[in-house]
Formats: sequence, structure tokens, C-alpha cells
Amino acid sequence: MNNLNKILEYHQRTKHHPNRYAASLGYMDWATQPDPFRSYKGITKVRLPLALENTTPPYHLLWEENSVPQAPLCIESISQLFQFSLAISAYKSANGTSWALRCNASSGNLQPTEGYIILPPQNKISDKTTISHYAPYDHSLEILSEFNTSFWDELPEESFLVSLSSIIWREAWKYGERSFRYTQLDLGHALQALCVSAKMLGWDISLVDNCDIKNIDTLFGFDQKLRFTEIENEESDILLLISKKKDITCELETLLQDMKPHKHTIANRLSPTHHYWEILDTINEATHFTPTSQTPLHISQKNSRTPSNEAKDIVLKRRSAQMMDANRTKITKEQFTTILESVYHEKADVHLAVFVHDVDGLQSGLYLYLRDSADLTNLKKNLDTNFAWNGVYEHLYLLKEGDYRAIAKDISCSQDIAKDGAFSLGMICKFSSVLSEINPQKYKELYYECGAIGQQLYLEATSLGLSATGIGCFLDDIMHQLLGLRDNSYQSLYHFTIGRAIVDMRVQTQRPYLL
Repeated sequence: MNNLNKILEYHQRTKHHPNRYAASLGYMDWATQPDPFRSYKGITKVRLPLALENTTPPYHLLWEENSVPQAPLCIESISQLFQFSLAISAYKSANGTSWALRCNASSGNLQPTEGYIILPPQNKISDKTTISHYAPYDHSLEILSEFNTSFWDELPEESFLVSLSSIIWREAWKYGERSFRYTQLDLGHALQALCVSAKMLGWDISLVDNCDIKNIDTLFGFDQKLRFTEIENEESDILLLISKKKDITCELETLLQDMKPHKHTIANRLSPTHHYWEILDTINEATHFTPTSQTPLHISQKNSRTPSNEAKDIVLKRRSAQMMDANRTKITKEQFTTILESVYHEKADVHLAVFVHDVDGLQSGLYLYLRDSADLTNLKKNLDTNFAWNGVYEHLYLLKEGDYRAIAKDISCSQDIAKDGAFSLGMICKFSSVLSEINPQKYKELYYECGAIGQQLYLEATSLGLSATGIGCFLDDIMHQLLGLRDNSYQSLYHFTIGRAIVDMRVQTQRPYLL
């Protein structure tokens, strides 16, 4: 079976249906709950100075060209990059139990995404090039390798590399076979969180897309399987180049030749025992290829923004709502438009099918927000031919009037949160037309794009005093039937809801890093 067939089989197999969900244990095995924090033995640890008191630009300025001054590359700016993207944003506690929240949203708060950094010699870190793991638990760098190299001579001054990888086991512990989907969504959330944090520092971030993924595995030692407990291994997802310059390329040959192996650094064990899901190895192997240049790194803002709070305040206040207030559902049309247009993109594989419940000035009904105008004809061809396609404003179309609250709830695995907000949505992705045997990595990249959109929706809702929640549990084909989809030309890969959260006053909040 070729990789494309494996992908299509996995995707069909892991759909939720009204009479059965995708395979999982069906219960929470708390004795094997994975440690949410990766750490390494045999490393040199560098504690990063906390950036909580740093002044950051107003959130709305991040989306205006050349509006944020460029920070120098130093330990303080490196600290800020991670603290407002992958770090702990707060601790929650209730009934004697506490847990950490992070800036990057994660399915079930299971945090499968790990961050790594390759730095040129830096004062207070090392006088050599370093490859390090970012440890959010104590906001530190764990240096895995130090060496001399001329690699940096080929790049603009103060450039460096960041990589994101995934530990699928963390999601598999709870979600079983469907967990591969959630792992990729979480990677997209982390990717957008890094992009936003880099914007705060005036830095540009781009994908290193011309290198073999196996070389990236080698850089971070993921090919040395003995360093990891079986089933808890990591594999690279993407490698990013962060710089003050735009549109630059990067070749890794010199870095690979000069680096030292990681054989003396051993990853911590996350769970005492594991439940093995063979299908996860199959889909991971079928999609573990070099990322393409289409991997989403930037989401284009459609319009200028009204003045807002500091960017760090938005990032640190982002939360996943557990319940929405069904008695306070209405939002303004301006808020609705601002949120949708915050995820606009000129070239996109993902559109938004929106259930509008209570937006001032808009009829309740099913809408479609078109993120790429070139796809309009194809969508009209593939969706229900009875849809009205009434233009509301640029890129937004009313497909059908009506109260979709009950339908939104049913599709979202009977979760009230999908009906109790101002609106909810499904991310409708080009599917069979963009997947191919030549580019199996595209399956993961569709989820990256959905996750990146989700992270941005969280931030936009927070900036407007609203709340949001990503919904990974939905009835795939029921959503497709509602839209009139007759084949897999398009598939819904992620759902979302936005409204006003009901805050559980029994849960206390503490600031991070007061250990």
C-alpha cells in the first residue's frame, strides 16, 4: 500500500460517527498519564531570565508592516521568544490538584509539541554554537550539543534556527487512534504562537524547506532511538529560520558536518507503561517527509486593527473556555468581522463554514468565509447546489438561513459549548486535490494550517474580551453531509466556537514561574 492510500485509510478509519467514535481506550488510565514536560539527563542547563516584566508592543501593531522595532539577539530576547509562545502562561488549581496552562493551545492540554533551538555563540549561554531543548517547566535551555562551526557565516547576522517536534504518545494516551490528528493541530497552534512571539520582537520567521527531514532528525538526535523510551520517541516536524532579514535561504550541510552527536543526553521517561496503537506508527511513517514551502507561517490580517492592549497580555490571558454563557451570546458585527478577517490568507487550503448563532446585524444561519477567492467556483461545485451564496461582505457568504444551534451541538459530539456561543465553525479543507503520493507530508500540513488558524482565533477573541475553544471531537461525515459534500474533495479537520465563557470560580489561578 502506498503512502497516499495509507493516509486516506487512516483518515477514514479515525472519523467519529453517531454510533461509534474512533478507537481509543474509552477510559482515562490515570496511572499512565504522560509527564507534560520533556527533560534530558546529561545536559548543561541555562536558566532564562523571565520576560514577564518586559514591555511588548500593542497587539494590533503586530499586524502592521515595519511597526515593531527589531530586538537584538541576546539571552533576554531568546527568553521572551519562548516565554510568549511555548512557555507556561499560568497555573490552575482546584481541590488540591494543580496543572499548568501554556501560551500555545493543546488538545486536552496534553502538550505533544516540543521546541528546540540552534544558536550561534551567545553571551550567558555558550561561546560555541549550541543545540538546545527548550524546557518550559523551569523556562530554561537544556544544551544537548556544543561545537564550533562556520555555518553562521552563510546567514545574516543574529539569525538562528528553531525546530518543533511532536511526541504522539502524549495525545495517544487519551485519544487513541485519532490522536495523530490532534498532534498535528497542536503543532499548528505552536507554530502560530511562535510567529506571533517573533513579531513582538520585530523578527521574521520562515520555513527551512529545502532539507531532508531525516537531516533535521539527526540535528536533534531523534534518529538515536536508544535516547528515548519506546513509544515516547520524537520526530521532527518543521525547522524554522528566524532572522532580521526576509526571504533568505538556509543550507544545513556545514551544520551537519560540524555538529557533535547527542548520545550522552537521555530523554526522561514520560509514562511507566503504554498502550500501543499500531496505526499511529503507520500514519507517522507515511507522512514523515520534508515540509513543503506551503506550510503556513503567516496569517494575513485583512484590515487594520483598533488600538489594543500589550501583546503579552493577550498571549498570557488566552484560555480554552470550558463552558459558554448561553445567556450572553450576542456579539457585534464588528467583533465578528475582526475575528474572521484576522485569519484571512490570499492563498489558503482552508475555509470556514460558520454557524452564526447571535451576531448583531447578521441573520442566524450557515455561512462560508472564503479564505482564498480563487476557490469559489470549486466550492460552489462541490457544496450543496441549493445553497444561496448570498454575499454579505467580501469573502463572507450566507449559504442558508436558520437556527443551527442544535445542529452545531450534535455535530460537536453533543457538546453544548458549540451552541452556547455567538458562533461556531468548521474548518473545511481542500483534501483529495492537494494530497498525493509525491507529497504525503501535505496531510500533516493541512492540520498545521488549521491549528495556526485556531491559535489566531484564540488570540483575536481574547483581544476583544471574548473566549474561544477548539473542538476536536466532531462527527466528520455528518458535517460533510450538511454541506452537501459527496466525496473527499473537501474535509472538515477542526471545529471551533467563540462566545463568552462561564468562569468556574472554584478554580484558582496563579502566575507562572513562582516556584
